[in-house]
Amino acid sequence: MKTKMQLNHSQNKFSNKKFPVSLVLDHISGEANIGSIFRLSDAFHVEEIIFCGIEPNLSSNRLKKTSRSTHEYVNFQFSENSSTIIKQKKAEGYKIIALEITQNSIPLPQLQLKHSEKVVLVAGHENFGISEEVLNLCDHIVHIPMFGNNSSMNVAQAIGISLYEITKCLIP
Repeated sequence: MKTKMQLNHSQNKFSNKKFPVSLVLDHISGEANIGSIFRLSDAFHVEEIIFCGIEPNLSSNRLKKTSRSTHEYVNFQFSENSSTIIKQKKAEGYKIIALEITQNSIPLPQLQLKHSEKVVLVAGHENFGISEEVLNLCDHIVHIPMFGNNSSMNVAQAIGISLYEITKCLIP
């Protein structure tokens, strides 16, 4: 019986496609979450992460361990104000998508995007979510359908699921 050998980084057959996707993180503060989001951003080759309201502590050992060094080369910036960034990205032609469960959010799989569309995915604070002001600026509000008793999931996991769904839409 042949054994299945795990491939290392240089042996994988993944394409090096960059997606026109940026992340806006509205007051996300958990260092493990931020490290995971850096790693996910690398995996889905997003354009950039924009931290808003709370600047990440890049010297945190927890962030460094979770990011597996991706924080050293994934593009990112910091802005005090999420609304300003959202307005700027809208003016640049980006579709703004908030990841939040609201009364009028749609299930993520129902989101329809064009292959050439530029996207900003907005995610909010671990306990408080996305501010009402920012939600009101978004083109779409999506949620991940869940089937258990809990009404939320970890922000980094939710971003990973969302990036997977969004990038599937953007691949021609």
